Amino acid sequence: MTDAPPDPNRVDVLVIGGGPAGAACATFCAQKGHRVRLLEKSRFPRFHIGESLMPETYWPLKRMGLLERLKASRFPRKYSVQFVGASGRASRPFYFHELNDHESSVTWQVPRDEFDAMLLDAAAEQGAQVCTDVRVSEVLFEESRAVGVVTSRADGGSDTIMASVVVDATGQGTLLARRLDLKRVDPNLRKASIYAHYRGARRDAGIDEGATVILYTPKSKGWFWYIPLPDDRVSVGVVASPEQLYGSRRGNPQRVLDAEIAACPGMRERLAGAEQITDVQVARDFSYRAEKFAGDGWVMVGDAMGFVDPIYSSGVFLALKSGELAAERIDEGLRSGDLTGAQLGAFAPTVIKGMEAIRKLVYAFYDEGFNFGEFLRAHPDQRDNLVSLLIGDVFRDEVYEIFKPMGRMCKLPESSAGPIRDAVRRD
Repeated sequence: MTDAPPDPNRVDVLVIGGGPAGAACATFCAQKGHRVRLLEKSRFPRFHIGESLMPETYWPLKRMGLLERLKASRFPRKYSVQFVGASGRASRPFYFHELNDHESSVTWQVPRDEFDAMLLDAAAEQGAQVCTDVRVSEVLFEESRAVGVVTSRADGGSDTIMASVVVDATGQGTLLARRLDLKRVDPNLRKASIYAHYRGARRDAGIDEGATVILYTPKSKGWFWYIPLPDDRVSVGVVASPEQLYGSRRGNPQRVLDAEIAACPGMRERLAGAEQITDVQVARDFSYRAEKFAGDGWVMVGDAMGFVDPIYSSGVFLALKSGELAAERIDEGLRSGDLTGAQLGAFAPTVIKGMEAIRKLVYAFYDEGFNFGEFLRAHPDQRDNLVSLLIGDVFRDEVYEIFKPMGRMCKLPESSAGPIRDAVRRD
């Protein structure tokens, strides 16, 4: 007697979304031997912003088996972050390897079309079934438990896939957070960004060539990112509140971006003679978080559960880490038969702790009366903690000592981890 073939319309883990969080969660669940299907609405490769990696992405990428591919890639190596004032004066770079000489201290600047495709390939190689160009139109619930999804086909038809666990990795589409009314925007971090790619911009020499450069803008009270990419490309974007970016300027985003570049000495110098090679893109109100990350039969990972701000390039790291931690709880739940929200969401306090650390740094950055250089001159003993946070070492208790003296120099937000932890436990 032979075993019956598996039902093609039923899986252990159904992941919605093929970005870093979805690919990581699918990979780690497949590594544990579970039947995993990942559904991505786009065809890869596809353009995406968020090209700068934090060094701590090294560890989940290692577990995904991607380090050798990244080392062999043409992606620029990122040794540091540098800040440039509104006048154009540059700070000394924050070199990550000065804190830790392990190879994980040097990371990469990645074109997301290539990088995300690499992650999806890893998921497929580890045993996950990856399906692109498939749109999920509905998550199915039986009472409060997620049990599967309905997908829509290009021919107008639909398919139903049942799953023991549904993973929302839909990014800033926040599928379940919107459906369940869990999404909460941070009212103090209402920002907009306008960005594009350029070719032929000035790069620094040596190990500084691949540095992420953060440049303050003198007029809009915001900042620019400058991220070197392969093929002589750079990613350039300006971030500020919508009112500060647009104000009385009734122009299209291209004109706003051009005006902001012209008004920023450091960026104007770097882009002198450069050619814009992509259309301008716009993002708005991107600082938010779900009130809880999991429920019976479902879990959120990556930007689907929350996003802080692009300033410290934390998005991809938190996506990979949340996908990794969620996969551990999913594996435990599938083996024990416990797929409650309490089990699936047990990783939430850890992720929230990291998000809160980054959020505090973001508040400090946007505080007009605060300056990191002045802070370090007053508290030189906190430099290692600051660099630790910049590399993504956001889960270690010792680094939180920095927020005591920092909180005396600027207004930091109170942690909101408690209510979310309680919401997870009530499931």
